[in-house]
Amino acid sequence: METILSVNNISKHYKTITALNNVSLTIPKGSVFGILGPNGSGKTTLMSIILDILKADSGTYNWFGNSNQAHERKKIGSLLETPNFYHYLSAVNNLKITQAISGRGSIENLNEVLSTVNLLERKNSKFSTFSLGMKQRLAIAAALLGNPEVLLLDEPTNGLDPVGIAEIRNLIHSLSNKGITVIIASHLLDEVEKFCSHVAILKKGVLLTSGPVNEVLLNEEIVQVSATNLAQLKNCLVEMGGYTLLKEEGDLIQIHFPIGTANLEAINQYCFNKGITLQLLFNKRKSLESKFFELTND
Repeated sequence: METILSVNNISKHYKTITALNNVSLTIPKGSVFGILGPNGSGKTTLMSIILDILKADSGTYNWFGNSNQAHERKKIGSLLETPNFYHYLSAVNNLKITQAISGRGSIENLNEVLSTVNLLERKNSKFSTFSLGMKQRLAIAAALLGNPEVLLLDEPTNGLDPVGIAEIRNLIHSLSNKGITVIIASHLLDEVEKFCSHVAILKKGVLLTSGPVNEVLLNEEIVQVSATNLAQLKNCLVEMGGYTLLKEEGDLIQIHFPIGTANLEAINQYCFNKGITLQLLFNKRKSLESKFFELTND
């Protein structure tokens, strides 16, 4: 897969604080890449460096495999903080001002980006009449001026209600389907899991892990089982072996296996041969949230 961005040993210090410590990662073209971490993990610092807003103390980054980063910047749209839109102006007039100041795109491009974020029918409505979700979509429309190949979003769903979050999630899916690479910095882990194809997890400036979401999540398999006699079932599973962890969770038992070793048919057959009929048997994928807190827990 073609690489859209390479980050090589980036470090950044603020006096005694290490914001980033030798961070290296690659972002594939066409991916929805989530940069995750709690507050203070270095997400925004990393985004600011790759947008050339901040200078790294050491390390390099490379967009599109091209050393002329100033030229490549035109292919990148970004939303690090909400633009200062005028509340008394319409959506389209606010975008006209943004276009004139930034020099990105053209007047003809305005209707296109408004349509992309599903605001074309409200183009003449005042910004003050918009919901928070609509305001955020208008901000993303501003970042889309000039038809960028890459879009960087810092906490795009922060402060939104469930409806607004769903709107942004659907928009990100739509942009990805058009071939735009989307890079998102966020701490809303469960939400990011729903629309990211790749993920990197930062903690106190250190990159803990990165890769396709499924690979990051599935470094082990978790199988949940249940039967009428839970104590008998537990003894049976202990005899069976092959797992790394076995624990009771309410009225079921959770079994952890090394990746690729959980065989549900074999578990069912083993229990059946021991006279136990399973009432529940399924492979539960570890959530990104549980994985995140497992990695970042002190």
